[in-house]
Amino acid sequence: MKTELTTVIAADRDRTGYVPLHITLTGFKGIRSGLGRDSLVLDLEALCTDATLVALSGANGRGKSTIIDNLHPYLVMPSRASADGLGAFSYYDHLYLPESEKILVWRHAGARYKSHLVFRLNGRRKTEAFLFVEDSGSWRPVQLTDGTVVDGKVDTYEQAVAAILGPADTFFTSVFSAQGKRPLSAFKNSEIKSLLGDLLGLEKIREQGARAAETTRLLKAGLAVVRTEQGQAADTVVRLNRQVEVSGDPSAIVAEAEANKTAAAVELIDAQTRVAQLEADAVSGEGTERRRADLYAEREKARGQVQATAKRTQEEGARLDQRQALLRQRADARKRQHRERVRQLEVRRAGLVRTMGLAGAIDRAVRRKDLSARVVEERRARLVQAQTVVDGAERLKEQVRRCSQDVAGIEREAGQLALRQSDLQRRYGLALSVPCVGTDLQGRCQLLGDAREAQALLPSVDGQLGQLADRKRDALAHKAEAESVLGHLSGAAEQRNLAELRLERAEATLTKLRLTAAREGELEQARSSLAAVDEEVCGMGAEPAQETEEEGAERWEIEEARLRLQGEATASQADANTRLQAANRALAELPAPFDTRALATARSTAASAAGAVQSAERRHQDAIRRQEQLAALRLQLQTAQREQAQCDDRAARIEQALSQWSLLAKCLSNDGVIALDIDDAGPTFAALANDLLLACYGPRFTLEVCTQTATAKGELREDFDIIVHDGLRGESKSLKLVSGGERVWINECLTRAIALYLAGNTGRRFGALFSDEADGPLDPDHKRMFMEMKREVLRLGGYEREFYVSQTPELTAMADVVIDLDALAKQHEKEGT
Repeated sequence: MKTELTTVIAADRDRTGYVPLHITLTGFKGIRSGLGRDSLVLDLEALCTDATLVALSGANGRGKSTIIDNLHPYLVMPSRASADGLGAFSYYDHLYLPESEKILVWRHAGARYKSHLVFRLNGRRKTEAFLFVEDSGSWRPVQLTDGTVVDGKVDTYEQAVAAILGPADTFFTSVFSAQGKRPLSAFKNSEIKSLLGDLLGLEKIREQGARAAETTRLLKAGLAVVRTEQGQAADTVVRLNRQVEVSGDPSAIVAEAEANKTAAAVELIDAQTRVAQLEADAVSGEGTERRRADLYAEREKARGQVQATAKRTQEEGARLDQRQALLRQRADARKRQHRERVRQLEVRRAGLVRTMGLAGAIDRAVRRKDLSARVVEERRARLVQAQTVVDGAERLKEQVRRCSQDVAGIEREAGQLALRQSDLQRRYGLALSVPCVGTDLQGRCQLLGDAREAQALLPSVDGQLGQLADRKRDALAHKAEAESVLGHLSGAAEQRNLAELRLERAEATLTKLRLTAAREGELEQARSSLAAVDEEVCGMGAEPAQETEEEGAERWEIEEARLRLQGEATASQADANTRLQAANRALAELPAPFDTRALATARSTAASAAGAVQSAERRHQDAIRRQEQLAALRLQLQTAQREQAQCDDRAARIEQALSQWSLLAKCLSNDGVIALDIDDAGPTFAALANDLLLACYGPRFTLEVCTQTATAKGELREDFDIIVHDGLRGESKSLKLVSGGERVWINECLTRAIALYLAGNTGRRFGALFSDEADGPLDPDHKRMFMEMKREVLRLGGYEREFYVSQTPELTAMADVVIDLDALAKQHEKEGT
């Protein structure tokens, strides 16, 4: 078996399977937290060259799983998703930039592809997925067999990847061992059968089974419709039978309706004859009725004339009343205006009299305002003189203050000079007591030099003290002189304040006199206006006139109009009374009017008779219609019975076809032909796994794939289980019951056996394998065996390389190439500093 598989794979080496070549990850949280950078670029083609085992090494949290989870083009990070890497997963949980991306260049079957995934987080989340194929040195979008171009939509991208590499579940089960991956022993029966069906290339059989199942479903749906039609047809037959039974004998009903129609027609003829006689009598009395109507109209016209005359008289009287009211309003307004004008003149005369009473004060102000102005000027001059004296006193005070400051400064300076003089005298006194005087050392003695310097400076200090004494005497003399003059000016401020007060009083008096003198013109105007006001008051009189000539003439016209209107109303009333009396006499002479109620009763009777005839005709037509409906019901009943028979026939045929298609769908399902093919493939699959176990771990373990189990009744049913035969312990048990460490390498052998079977029997090959910390539970010896198994799988399967992650330094060191993420992190830190 091993030799055959190696031969098949060697013949297929020119069609290399999937291998990642270059990857760029931008915006992934695992890269940022592990390497401290926003983007990571790995040129795997340049890093790996001819290496077969490539290890990703680094401390925990460096981003190893993030990198290996993205070394494939499928839209999932299998270590972060449940259900074997294909469960619930979202890239957005592992990204942080507003726009993140993944660029993966890979090779498969001699062609180079590039997957470009863009994830946007700013606002609404959006994923764009592009897949390109290299064509003559440039990238062009991949086009599916149906003509669909991968233009960024996720659906078309996933279809294209699946068309090139196959289903994702097969990829992650056979060649990609993600961290925390569910072992094959935990797969359900339906899951393992779907996986093995894909491995055996039974997808067409499954598709045919699905089509058969779809046909079965459609037949069931059609049968349900036919059954519904069957029930409706049966209900229709029952309903029509019931309607035929309750219809009775319509022939007797038709005869009775016809007799009732004949009797109603006779009654209608009698009623119409009575109406014709009464209408003839009504025509003969139409002339009398027209005369009576004319007389009634004449009487109403006379009454209308009386009402119109009364209305016109009332309206004209109201208009005359309105004119008279307006006349009274104008007279009242004229009287009010007269009284208001008299009052205004009296008020104005009182004001003028008050102004005339101020004549003496105004004349006095006119005479005294010039004198008051001269007093103001004189007092303003006195204020200026007093302010000048005050300003001189302030200058003297300032001079006294400066002299005092000069004396104090001179005294401070004299004190300092006195201290300096004392110091110089002390230093000069040392010249006689210095031991080096008269010796060879006196030229280099600092004390003697200092004493001689003090002797030279003493005369200068004495002169300065004398000058300060002279300056102090001059300052004290100036101060005494200023204080003497200032003593004579002690009351200058009070004199200045008194002058200001007198000036304010004089200015107030001048302002008052000028305001009063300004009313001199008002006084002259008041004298001239008072005579005119007195003349107007005398001309108007104390009381207004009761009525003017115009008002008297208008009042006379109103009275004349009232008399004329009263005469016209009396004449019109007399004429109307005469016409009313004549019309009443003529009406009394006319014969009695025709009785229209008898004609209305006769017509009502005729209408009732006509309605009875129509009702009898409708009942007769209804009876005929019921007779016809009964015939139609019997015809419908026959049709419904035929349709019921046809529905029964269709239902029988569909049930027969449904049983056949159901059997076909079951035969083409996982429990049919597929199960048989899986039974046939079980030994081959187990042989591959046993070869790997034998090559890596020795002859201790042997695997057996069981696809059927016996029930309690002794019958076989479809199932899937892997039995492990332990040659060392002499026992056999299910893989589910094997210890954790043993289960790891057995499961790894099974997984790689699937990859080998896939490459050798279906032609679907992959050029690289992937595993993420699959050796965790193994002891050191089995870890080394684990690495030997990897190389054996690479050799048997013809794989180019395997990318793996291990936390065991020895296993990492056994790789051909190690991608050290710790070194990348240190390099980034060094570049950042």
